[in-house]
Amino acid sequence: MKITSKLIVFTAISVLILASCSRKNDSFINRSWHAVGTKYNILYNGYNALEQGRSSLNDSYQDNYWDILPVERMQIKEEIILPGQSKNANFTNAEEKAVKAIQKHGMNIQGKERNPQIDEAYLLLGKARYFDQRFIPALEAFNYILYKYPASSNINQAKVWREKTNMRLENDELAIENLNRLLEQEEIEGQDLADITSTLAQAYINTKALDSALTQIKIAAESTKKKNEEGRYFFIQGQLHNALQDKDSANIAFDRVIDLNRKIPRKYLINAHVEKAKNFDFENGDKLAFIEHLTKLEEDRENRPFLDKIYHQIAQYYLTNKNDSLATAYYNKSLRTNSQDKILVARNYETLGDMNFDKNNYKMAGAYFDSTMTKMVENSKPYRVLKRKRENLDDVIYYEGVAETNDSILNLVAMSKVDRLDYFEKHVAKLKAEAEAEKERQEIAAQKQGLVTNNAGNTSNSNFIKPAGSTPNASAFYFYNDQTVAYGKNEFLRIWGERELKDNWRWSSNGKTGIAIANSADGSEEPISESELFDVKYYLDKIPKEEDKINELVRDRNYAYYQLGLIYKEKFKEYELSKDKFQALLNNQPEERLVLPSKYNLLKIYEVLGREAEANILKSEIISNYPESRYASILSNPELALEKDENSVESIYEGVYKLFEKQEFAQVIKDCEKHITNFEGDDIVPKFELLKTFAIGRLYGFNEYEKSLNKLAVAYANTTEGLQAQMILDKSLKNIKSPEFVDDTTLTSCKVVFSFVNATESELKDYKDILDKAIKKMGYNRMSTSIDVYSPETTFVVVHGLRSIESSKGFTDLFEPIERSQITKPSFGIATENYRILQIHKNLESYITNQ
Repeated sequence: MKITSKLIVFTAISVLILASCSRKNDSFINRSWHAVGTKYNILYNGYNALEQGRSSLNDSYQDNYWDILPVERMQIKEEIILPGQSKNANFTNAEEKAVKAIQKHGMNIQGKERNPQIDEAYLLLGKARYFDQRFIPALEAFNYILYKYPASSNINQAKVWREKTNMRLENDELAIENLNRLLEQEEIEGQDLADITSTLAQAYINTKALDSALTQIKIAAESTKKKNEEGRYFFIQGQLHNALQDKDSANIAFDRVIDLNRKIPRKYLINAHVEKAKNFDFENGDKLAFIEHLTKLEEDRENRPFLDKIYHQIAQYYLTNKNDSLATAYYNKSLRTNSQDKILVARNYETLGDMNFDKNNYKMAGAYFDSTMTKMVENSKPYRVLKRKRENLDDVIYYEGVAETNDSILNLVAMSKVDRLDYFEKHVAKLKAEAEAEKERQEIAAQKQGLVTNNAGNTSNSNFIKPAGSTPNASAFYFYNDQTVAYGKNEFLRIWGERELKDNWRWSSNGKTGIAIANSADGSEEPISESELFDVKYYLDKIPKEEDKINELVRDRNYAYYQLGLIYKEKFKEYELSKDKFQALLNNQPEERLVLPSKYNLLKIYEVLGREAEANILKSEIISNYPESRYASILSNPELALEKDENSVESIYEGVYKLFEKQEFAQVIKDCEKHITNFEGDDIVPKFELLKTFAIGRLYGFNEYEKSLNKLAVAYANTTEGLQAQMILDKSLKNIKSPEFVDDTTLTSCKVVFSFVNATESELKDYKDILDKAIKKMGYNRMSTSIDVYSPETTFVVVHGLRSIESSKGFTDLFEPIERSQITKPSFGIATENYRILQIHKNLESYITNQ
């Protein structure tokens, strides 16, 4: 009997369970069964997966506090995801759970969904797709909720997420319109209000309507129930006030962030302190209290992960107060923290570069600017601006190096034998002392290394205590950290300069000192043995004695001074520096070609500096001593300086260039050589050199062109023209280097060439006219003619537009007897490609021989 009762009860329960599993039976039990299973099983696991995915997104996301923070922490990645792929497995899992809930537990009976959890499943589906950056499918899921479940308790959330998705699809105006309509139509409060207004604020930020964004983010910050969001929203509010130049209101918002203290992530707290520090009023504020506050932040152990920002702000304080030494120390402290904030690192480097630039330490400034560019977005506007500034320093660094090097050598040359001997004896004594100190240091280091090795051996089998948080595979080895290595390289260059990779590299003879310069004065780069290193006679023998070498050093030094004077004057507006260089040049008895332009530039500097007496003296001297020069003409007739006349350098260059366009290459070469001599030291000289090089290439061919380019690239290495010549050598010449002709029969563009030797311009023009009339009479509209220079003696009259080598060889057969009788000059047919090779390599005889 008992068994029978149990069977009956078991059967009844089974029937009830089976009946409740049906998705087509609209009963209380069925609805409850599917709703509970959906909510506490499938959707629960789905939302867990979604939150894990969001946590991983948040952990990998780095906020840029130099710009207004986005309301939502989510990094948009550009890589393309194929159908069926996912960027995050957690979001795939969440999507699968949502689909399972819809497919297994959906109760769509007579067009109405009876399971109250299915709208939640569609919301999960949309969120999973949204965070997986599949915005179009996400939008479909959210729109489905709005279409099928208008009475859902999640309807406001679905609307918010739909507009978030629209914003990701760059439909910000549509999002603003829809969210404003939602706020007008319904009474919304609590977290829903916070979500709507924060999303609306982001849309306004995207459209640069910062006033409207500020209004909405205030409401969001006051309405949210989540402390993390509250801290972030107040921080964004402060940033918006700053963007609108309202520092007082910004500081109030940042104070709201600071008041939350441990209720929010510490990064918001520290960055709020930093933003307030940026807003400090240095004119009226309490500087003592301000620096004490920053120092307190620096000393707080909890702030160690944020020392890069704190040190940077302290450095900014000292820089503003003109305390450059402390500012430099704190910028370097910030750099030594190995900050992950690339913008912060770039600003540290750039500020240090600017400080050295202002001190006229251009070599060090250039090194800092190089480091800055490694941390910037390549080809961005700030990058391009800094790159141009850095490139302007190349010439300064180069010519300062030449001037310093040659001055050092010439100082040694000018010394008496007794003074030289005394100088080098002191230098050798210094080297010996350094060598002894280095040897002692290495011995101490070796002893320490031995102790470390012994200790490591003793602890290998013991319970060695490792630092907290260390992992078996973790390593603090210096060279495993790219940022530490990069910093080390910069520090090495800063302290030691350029050093060769060889023994005893630390010794001063290996650096760019006057002694090292003397070592290499003869151009040798042989390594110095230890016996030579401590031999006074070795150094004395290295001092140049030949008059030619000494004169060459003087010329190079003087030219470097001249170029430095121009650069400081024209590019950097450093008139005092420029004045010093020109004065030093004139005191060194320079070549005559540099005297007049130096005096003229010095005169202009005196005018800028308001030193009228010196300017008038120089003006009178130039007019009286150089009456035929263009400088005297300009000073005698100042109006000429305000207008472009036929005597200006630019007009002269344009005149020569017009000759180049007329293919008068021999005259171009002659004129360029004349003007290069006349305008020696002027910025226009490299342009004449490049134009002459092009004319040489057109007249004499590839080999002479290559030689001229090499000379130009070496002689004017730091000019735009020199760099252009080097680029042609590196990239363009290899494409035209081969003098081999190609098979004419395979090509469909050909020419007919009539060759003239030592012909007059009228002869060439007359023959060209005969060809033009014949071609026009026969109606060959696709053909044209030209006169092309081949060499100093030979000129071609060329017919273009033939389509095969056969037709070009039988060109005269195309015409009537009358025209043929006029076209009597011998000719040859050639493909366009071979004509180009012929003109480049000047190998006409080779082509004719092979026909």
